[in-house]
Amino acid sequence: MHWGHAKSKDLINWEHLPVALAPSEEYDKGESGGYGRWSGSAVDHDGVLTLIYTGHVDGRTPVEVQCIAASTDGIHFVKCGRNPVVASPPEEGGFGFRDPKVWRRDGVWYMVIGYGKDGLGKALLYRSPDLLDWTYLGVAAESDGTMGDMWECPDLFPLGDADRHVLIFSPMNMGTTKTMYMSGRLDYETGKFESLYAERLDYGFDFYAPQTFVDDRGRRILLGWMNIWGAKMPEQEHGWMGAFTLPRELQLAEDGTLRMIPIDELKALRRNHRQVCGMHIVADTEVPLTDMKGDTMEILGVFSAESRASEYGFRLRCSEDGRQFTEIAYSVADGKLKVDRNHSGAGEAGISEARLSPMEDGRIELRLFLDRSSVELFANRGVKTITNRIYPDQGSIGLKLFARGGEAVLISLDVWDLCADRD
Repeated sequence: MHWGHAKSKDLINWEHLPVALAPSEEYDKGESGGYGRWSGSAVDHDGVLTLIYTGHVDGRTPVEVQCIAASTDGIHFVKCGRNPVVASPPEEGGFGFRDPKVWRRDGVWYMVIGYGKDGLGKALLYRSPDLLDWTYLGVAAESDGTMGDMWECPDLFPLGDADRHVLIFSPMNMGTTKTMYMSGRLDYETGKFESLYAERLDYGFDFYAPQTFVDDRGRRILLGWMNIWGAKMPEQEHGWMGAFTLPRELQLAEDGTLRMIPIDELKALRRNHRQVCGMHIVADTEVPLTDMKGDTMEILGVFSAESRASEYGFRLRCSEDGRQFTEIAYSVADGKLKVDRNHSGAGEAGISEARLSPMEDGRIELRLFLDRSSVELFANRGVKTITNRIYPDQGSIGLKLFARGGEAVLISLDVWDLCADRD
């Protein structure tokens, strides 16, 4: 397992660079299928791009250690001669010890590492003056018994007010829940994170191991892996294994809930705008939108509180014979947002659900990015998100509106084709 490397000036157009980390040392060779360099993070250490990562070698004791590598040109990385800088977990008998996320506060480096023991997922906290010598501070946060038995890819960071923090993690063995977040406060003296609110981060099937960073505008940006271990991945036949999500800006509401909002730069991808306004969708009908076909689109639909339908929404990637489609539906009766991919073609099936209350004016706003096999849905301006992969036939490009059990009132539907610049 290697670390790939790419760069971008706008988070939209990316240029591949040479591989950043490859197998080479006793602590990260990963021979005979033992993996090697696992996840981690990167920091600016006084002008030096420094990577902090997990070395994983099956059959070695310990299996996982934490290491660093640095680059002065941002392309060529040299592994530290003192690796591993954290040579073992704080105690024996744990489940996993990986995915270090590092940040600096008041001149001191902090690191959170994913861990599990006695059936409880945990986030371990360390402190260092120089990225080389680390002091274990203790368990910053752990499962209450319902949040998985190991926390992969933890990410702990301040957001909004200086005293407010968010902890994101990917719990193992927690059923359909693959990512969670807690919002609360971190005491840097005691190393304890006080959770005041906890919820699933994304309600789709294909969203895992998200990580965040702060950009030059001060925004907290998140990228996630758009797939999940154990799932059928049709793209593997063509040499791929998942994709990244679109970059999302994180915002923390006063009540402790997290918002994920597509970054503004994505608007530069918009082409060929089409719009429908003030449409009444008759009960138990489907309305084909013949001039809004495509497999790479941004769709923004706003439905009125005056809708009397029990369920309404739209279908995308529809085949002409009606056999293939992916349905995005809002159920008024139980306040649930659903993405149904049971008719989406190859790959995994299933229905993703998230509870969603209307906005203050009673509207439901559904913003969706479709990029061939990816469906990223942002509801009510990022209050809830659902991320899924679909694999319909190439010719399935239709878009339809529908209503069931009553009339639905569409305030507006805006559709853009998406096209990245390719110099």
